[in-house]
Parts: sequence; C-alpha cells; structure tokens
Amino acid sequence: MYSLLLTIIYVAFVSLGLPDSLVGAGWPVMHQDLGVPLAFAGIITMVIAGGTILSSLASERLTRRFGAGVVTAVSVGMTAAALVGFSFSGSFWMLCLWAIPYGLGAGAVDAALNNYVALHYAARHMNWLHSFWGVGASISPFIMSYALTSGMGWSSAYLIVGVIQAALTFVLLVSLPLWGKVNPVAPAHHGAEPDDEGSDAAEASGRGSTHVPLGQALRIPGVALILTAFFAYCALETTAMLWASTWLVTDRAVEPATAAAFAALFLLGVTAGRFLAGFFADRIGDRSLIRGGFVTIGLGVVLLALPLETDVLALAGLVLTGLGAAPIYPAIIHSTPVNFGRRNSQAIIGIQMAAAYTGSTFAPPLFGVLSAWIGMWLFPLFLGILVILGLVMSERLNRLVARREPVGR
Repeated sequence: MYSLLLTIIYVAFVSLGLPDSLVGAGWPVMHQDLGVPLAFAGIITMVIAGGTILSSLASERLTRRFGAGVVTAVSVGMTAAALVGFSFSGSFWMLCLWAIPYGLGAGAVDAALNNYVALHYAARHMNWLHSFWGVGASISPFIMSYALTSGMGWSSAYLIVGVIQAALTFVLLVSLPLWGKVNPVAPAHHGAEPDDEGSDAAEASGRGSTHVPLGQALRIPGVALILTAFFAYCALETTAMLWASTWLVTDRAVEPATAAAFAALFLLGVTAGRFLAGFFADRIGDRSLIRGGFVTIGLGVVLLALPLETDVLALAGLVLTGLGAAPIYPAIIHSTPVNFGRRNSQAIIGIQMAAAYTGSTFAPPLFGVLSAWIGMWLFPLFLGILVILGLVMSERLNRLVARREPVGR
C-alpha cells in the first residue's frame, strides 16, 4: 500500500506540473485569437495566483475536515474542469472565469499533497516528487507545440491536459481507502510533541486533529522566519526563470538563441538537481540541503555579477544557480513537521504555499519595474539580496529550533 500510494502521488506531481507552462507556451497565439493585448497574460496569471493563495490558506481547515485524499481528488477535479473550460473558451473573460477554479484547485492540492508527503515519506521522496513536477512543467510546452503545429489549435492542448487531469481524478477517487493506511514517519532530530503518538491514526488521513487558526499558526515562534525564507526563494526562482534570458541579451550581449538555451538550463538544473538531491537527502538532512542550496545559489550569483569580457562564467553561474535552487523548496516543506510539530504542519504549509505564490507572483514584475527604472544590470544584485534574505532567515530558524530541542538529541 505504501508503494502503491506513493506511485499515485508521483503521477499526481507530474500531472500538477502539466498545466503550469501552458499559458506561457500558448499565449503568443492565444492573445491573437482572443483579440487582446500580449500583456493580458498577466491578468490570467494574477487571477490564478489569487485563487492559489486563498485556497492555500484554507487548506488546513479543508484537510482537517475531509482528509488529504479527498481534498487532493476534488482539487485535481477542479483543475481538470477548469482546463476543459479553457479549451472551450472563445473570449478572454471566459479564460479569466475558468482561471478561478484552476487557481483554487491548484493551491489546495499543492498544500495538501506537500503536507501529506512531509508527514508520511522520507526526504528523498519529497525531492523526487518535486523533480517530477518539473518533468510535467517541461512536457506541457511540447503538448502545446504539438497542438499548434498539427493544426488542432491551442484549445486542444488544454483539452488534452484536462483529460489527463480527469483520469488522475478518477485514480485518486479509487485510491481514497489507501490514504489512511500509511503510517506517519517519526520526525528525526526533534522531540515528539506530547500528543503526536496518539494522533498518528488521524494524521494518516489528514483528519481528526484540532484546527489550527491562521492567527495562531502565525504566532508560533519561527513561522515568520520560514515564511520570509520561502518568499525569498520563490521570488528568486521565478525572477530568474523570467528575466535571465533578457539579462543575458541586454546586459551581456549574449546571442538570443544561446541566452534562451541557458535560461532553459536553469529550469532543467532545478529538475535534475532535485532528482540528484533525493539520493542523499536522508543522509545530510533538510537543514543542510537548505543551507547548501542558498550558498550554491550565492556562488552562482557571484559568477553572474563578475564584470568579465567572457560570458562563460555568467552562463555557468546560471546553471549553478538552478542546481542550488533545486533542493530548497522540497527541503523547506519536508522540514515543517520537524520544526513546528505534526499537528501544526498542515496549517503552516498552507501559509508557506501562500507566501510562495505571493513571492512568485509579485517579484518578477517588481524586478521588471526596477530594471526599467535603474537598468537590467540590477539582475544579479536583485537575486543576491533574495539569497541573503533566504539564507539569514533559514539560519535564524535553525538556531531557534536547536534551542528548543531536548538535550542529548
């Protein structure tokens, strides 16, 4: 049962990544067919982001009441319906309308699945699962490309992914009895909370424990630190993904084709890095993964910033930044039950998802405004500030957790 459910969750993570690149891949054609400006893509992504933030904050209450399996199945079903709705949308306002259930479903399933894996599976699986998300996000542009080149149109790409999501919804519904039969893993390097052992059965399905209100979760010592670190990381990741190619072309005079290839290598570095990190994550632990990831990103940013005539180091720095970014997201999520207790993890992970979406939504346009005002040379400095912020906040949390761990552990 352990392996069967894990396989289903792996497939779910691939499927979760599939829709994330569709808007960007298809928008050059979509905006023409819909008769709207190119910039209107930002409106759709903002609607989706707003839904994900709201559902992430509500995920703790939903998961406590219905269980992780039900929340995951219903949420994936919502995204499936939204994607099918996208495929039948003939106007921009219809896309915006369907973006609402898309965002709500994506945020809820992200928080519920991440917490479930953090509670029940080892760190290596968290890294591999997020690597599989990258696989899904990398596949969807090819689905869009196939739909466009074959003459089926962009709507067919959404329909294909929507059907895949619908099939996954059916599999998740059938698998619901398995979700309560996987025992939680014992938190490593942290004392168990008084009620942890007695709540294992309830936690196995994500149901039954006392609701943790948002205000109470935010007041837990260290939560503000990890939220800031997570915000900084996600802001850095999405800023690099969006602006790296433009910076290479405008500030370093790199050929556009070369810049595009190395910008793509950043995302591939993240995906490959998470796969590799899974092989040693259990041995070195989440804290070392987070620390090492931020330090590696810092080294990559230094290579980006060096004022040398050759572009080799800058290109290598971009790849190194992607590899360093790889383990941070899954390690932060997986360490949440250890740092804050299993009974608080769903609430805190939901808030973390909201912080992540906030950073990934607002940081790239903020950099766009700043670069237009100051200059594109700001790119390495902007990333460097986010690296320092994330590293300082995560290290402060490590010290706080270390002080409250029982002596001798």
